[in-house]
Amino acid sequence: MGKPTGFLEYERRDNGALCCAERIKSFDEFHPPLSENERREQGARCMNCGVPFCQSAIKLSGMVTGCPLHNLIPEWNDEVYNGNFSHALSRLTKTASFPEFTGRVCPALCEKACVCGKDGDAVTVRENELFIIEYAFEHGLVKPRVPAVRTEKKVAVVGSGPSGLACADLLNRRGHNVTVFEREDRVGGLLMYGIPNMKLDKSVVSRRERLMRDEGVEFVTNADIGKNIAAKTLLEQYDAVALCCGAKKPRVPNGVDMSVKGVSFAVDFLTDVTKRLVSGKKLTELKGKNVVIVGGGDTGNDCVGSCVRLGAASVIQLEMMPCPPEARLPNNPWPEWPRVKKTDYGQQEAAAVYGADPRVFETTITGIETDKGALCAVNTSKVCFKDGKLTLVPGSEKRLCADVLLVAAGFVGCEDYTAAEFGVGLTDRGVVKTESEAYATNIEKVFSCGDMRRGQSLVVWAIAEGRGCAREIDAYLMGYTGL
Repeated sequence: MGKPTGFLEYERRDNGALCCAERIKSFDEFHPPLSENERREQGARCMNCGVPFCQSAIKLSGMVTGCPLHNLIPEWNDEVYNGNFSHALSRLTKTASFPEFTGRVCPALCEKACVCGKDGDAVTVRENELFIIEYAFEHGLVKPRVPAVRTEKKVAVVGSGPSGLACADLLNRRGHNVTVFEREDRVGGLLMYGIPNMKLDKSVVSRRERLMRDEGVEFVTNADIGKNIAAKTLLEQYDAVALCCGAKKPRVPNGVDMSVKGVSFAVDFLTDVTKRLVSGKKLTELKGKNVVIVGGGDTGNDCVGSCVRLGAASVIQLEMMPCPPEARLPNNPWPEWPRVKKTDYGQQEAAAVYGADPRVFETTITGIETDKGALCAVNTSKVCFKDGKLTLVPGSEKRLCADVLLVAAGFVGCEDYTAAEFGVGLTDRGVVKTESEAYATNIEKVFSCGDMRRGQSLVVWAIAEGRGCAREIDAYLMGYTGL
């Protein structure tokens, strides 16, 4: 530990944020970083605990706290404090495939387990991570790592989201010949089209793609396995196949007809907005329109922020669960994941523009109304949980005028056509079936990882899955693995 008293001397300072009125004028990222000296002070706050829960990824009360990648957090925080940024990069990238992604979009499971956070403010772990990788790119410390020796093994990775990229990255570094197949027109999967630009600028994704190409990874876009490319082709041409297609089969709420004009799945909406943004086309216009969003998670919040930027007249976000408490309750002690209320960037912006938090808790959609084939209203009801079952509250029905309904009600598994094409089994949760903590499917030389195997989860978990899958594929191909 570079400064034993750092956590006593320095207060937590986060990166800044442009005010809501300013940042909603564009889809640009809006968190200006601290100066180098200020970031070193934040690194000094790390206590180098005897038992660093931040890197543990332990499950407590059914939820994980601590980093799933088991990042060596105290080590690189120490290097940040001492200004040894190249050493910090070395320690960070030993376990983290894409710190520029997790440093932007991860909910920081590490910080929720930080010992400093037990009785005060946690270390700014995520922002320290982001500083390290961005400093490294800016100062030329990140260079292509081309394998000195290539094996004769060929691996096909289907899907270029965080799990697919992580799997491809590690297998390529091992020396295998890796080709990534992506059904969209650009590489990145969820990172490119599922996360809005203000959270993750698409130039960051393209920068990593260029680096991986320079390192020898091949990318094939507009390649939809099971539709325009047969699984048989990959099985014949490659020694192993990794299915990393995500869990993109959306849940449809009761009483909602997705074919009605004005009704869309949230991911389709976000994809359309980003595609238009990166291609320089006119963005989807929502000026003067009333928007209702079903779903209180991250995707729903991203829709809120996007709708605000697109000029919506009003935005309401429906959340089935009760409003969480503002602070930890006694039955939710540190270092458990804190089940507390989180007001994210989109909700902050909506409150600033429309005068109130857009969320309506303990409420669900019960149906929609149309006028001449287009959406005109949404019917809702209050809900409560009785004996573990969701129940509508009689007399609580409301009618909300709505021109646009965005469904962000979660996912029910992977889109099954690719899995069916390969013949891999699915679980009752609609994801690819493998042994616990393993990635091999029931089909020889076919593996799966990320949300497609785990179910809808976080980017950091997808990266951890991709790395684990790469190790298992390497052992399958070579008889052992050193990854």
